[in-house]
Amino acid sequence: MARDVAIRGDTIRLGQLLKLAGLVGAGGELKAMLATTPVLVNGEPDNRRGRQLHPGDVVAVSGEELRVVAQPG
Repeated sequence: MARDVAIRGDTIRLGQLLKLAGLVGAGGELKAMLATTPVLVNGEPDNRRGRQLHPGDVVAVSGEELRVVAQPG
């Protein structure tokens, strides 16, 4: 089951989402993870940390699924 990650605004970058979800820390860690770990965005492989994500998008990485949702209010 996917874990919801609430964002403010209409979009978030893939790298920001992975940091927000606590899967990576600093930018160097993010770059290494994207180079070595398969990441699926809506079922398609994607390793671009700047990939724009919108509410409803699902990211699968390291055995975890993250669903982007709009922050209420």
